[in-house]
Amino acid sequence: MPAMSSVMEDPALERHFKEHKDAVTCVDFNPNSKQLASGSVDKSLMIWNLAPKARAFRYVGHQDVITGVQFSPSGDLVATSSKDRTVRLWTPSTKGASTAFKAHTAAVRSVAFSPDGLRLATASDDKSVKVWSVHQQRFVCSLAQHTNWVRCARFSPDGRLIASCGDDGTVRLWDTSTKHCINCFTYYGGCETFVGFNSSGTCVASSGADSSLKVWDLRTNKLIQHYQVHSAGINSFSFHPSNNYLISGSSDGTVKILDLLEGRLIYTLHGHNGPVLTVAFSRAGDLFASGGAGGQVLMWRTNFDIKSYQNVLQQHSRRSTPDPPPHVADIHPRGPHLHLPKASISPAVADTRSTDPLVVEFGQSARGTAASRQRDEPIFPRNNCYCTTGQLL
Repeated sequence: MPAMSSVMEDPALERHFKEHKDAVTCVDFNPNSKQLASGSVDKSLMIWNLAPKARAFRYVGHQDVITGVQFSPSGDLVATSSKDRTVRLWTPSTKGASTAFKAHTAAVRSVAFSPDGLRLATASDDKSVKVWSVHQQRFVCSLAQHTNWVRCARFSPDGRLIASCGDDGTVRLWDTSTKHCINCFTYYGGCETFVGFNSSGTCVASSGADSSLKVWDLRTNKLIQHYQVHSAGINSFSFHPSNNYLISGSSDGTVKILDLLEGRLIYTLHGHNGPVLTVAFSRAGDLFASGGAGGQVLMWRTNFDIKSYQNVLQQHSRRSTPDPPPHVADIHPRGPHLHLPKASISPAVADTRSTDPLVVEFGQSARGTAASRQRDEPIFPRNNCYCTTGQLL
C-alpha cells in the first residue's frame, strides 16, 4: 500500500506533440504557463497552446536548424537562434509577425533573454558570446575569450552575470556591466554542452559531452556536486524553481531527475526514441517538457514536488525497492555520483488530454503564397537595426 501511494508523486506524461518533421532541439514554456515553444531541425518554430483542443502555430522563417528558443519574461515575444547565423523574434500569436537579424559569422547555438527582457545573449561557433538590445536589435558588446565553439550562454536571475560554456571545456562567468570575464571553471572531461543558473543565482551548473553534470557554488567558487548518472552525453538540463531538483536530457535516450538536496538520482524517464536533446521546467515548476530525435515533444506533470520535502523522503523510504539511505558524502560529493537508477518510468507515449491539434502556419512557407509572405513582417522598426559591422540589415 505505501508503494502504491507513492505513485501519485511520480512524474506522469500528460501530453505529447508530434507536428515537427525532424528532431526537436529546444523547448521553453511561456511564463504565463499557457504555451510551450519548440524549435527543430526542420527549421520551424512551433507554439503549442496548452488549453485542450486549442490550435497550434507553426512559424517558418529560418533557413537552417533552429538551435535555441526562449520566451521573453513578459511572454509576448519568442526569440530563436539558428545555424543560419541569425536570431529571429516572433510574436507567439495569430498575428505571426517576426523580424530577424544577423547575429554572428557562424552558427548561433543559443539565445537567452535578460531578466528585464531588454537584452539578448547569443552564443556561437564563431567563439563569441554577444549581447543585443531587444527592441533595437542592436549589437551591445561581444564577450570573446572562448577558444572554441560556444554552445550556450545564459543570464543570471539578477542580470548581473552571463555564464557561457563551449567546446574549449570551460565555463566562463562574465560581468555584464564591465564586460570582463570574472571567473573560469575548467573541466578536462571534454566539451561543455549546456550551462544554467539556479533560480536564486547562487549556483551555476554545466553539462558535458562526457555525460557528467557539475554544480558550482558561486559564493565559494567551489564544485559542490558532480553527477555521472547518464551513459552518454548530456544535451540539456533545467533547474526546478525550488532549486531542489534538476532534470537532464541525454543522448542515452533518457530524462533523469536529480534530487539536489540529497545529491542523488531519483527518477529515470523513458519515452523518446533516440537522443533527448532538450528539457525545460515551466516557470511554476508543475510541468516540464522534453524533446529529441524522434520529433516529438513530451510534456510531463512534475508531481514529485507537490509534497513537502520531508514527506517525499518518507514516501521513498517506504518503497518496495527504496533508494540507499543518504550519506554525508552525497551532499557535497568529492567525485562523480555513479548511482544506478532506482525508479525507472516507461509510460505508454499517448496523449492523455486531446487529439492532435489543428496547426496554423505563418511565415515563408514552401508554397510561398501571398498570405503566408505577408505574415513575415517586422515586430519593431528596422531603421535602427545594425549588425556588428554597422551595416544596415
